[in-house]
Amino acid sequence: LHSTERSCLLRELHRFESIAIAQEKLEVAPPSPGQLRHVFFHNALPFVGFGFLDNAIMIAAGTQIELSIGVVLGISTMAGKTYCQIRNRLFLFSRSSSLAGYVEALASRLGLSIPDLTPKQADMWQTRLSAHLGKAIGVTIGCILGMFPLLFFGDEEEKLEEKN
Repeated sequence: LHSTERSCLLRELHRFESIAIAQEKLEVAPPSPGQLRHVFFHNALPFVGFGFLDNAIMIAAGTQIELSIGVVLGISTMAGKTYCQIRNRLFLFSRSSSLAGYVEALASRLGLSIPDLTPKQADMWQTRLSAHLGKAIGVTIGCILGMFPLLFFGDEEEKLEEKN
């Protein structure tokens, strides 16, 4: 992070901590259903993007990796797919590639604001459950959508079968 970003982050952390200390003595109501929905969608949308990119890249590149590196090194199909999965994880979620940053920036451009919760509400089990469900459902939907390259592989396999 740049120095201005670090100072902004530090300022926000201090503000959040001071609110948490002040509200620690107060009894806080659990988040409303509307707030929980907001938390759910705030976590789900970026993970739809992550799941989509991960699956689409793996399917599109996995076959080529299997046919090139797999043949040269004599590795199994599953070993080739594992290599592709490792490469995807490094490519999608590393700081250097910043694809994760692009997905989060797109989600924020879509108007995805941070849920307005107190620190105590943010730490409640309902909020954590809503966040985890949002991530799980989001990545599942993204992976299903990311299967679109499979639509293009069926024709090639049928042509190969007809030639034999």
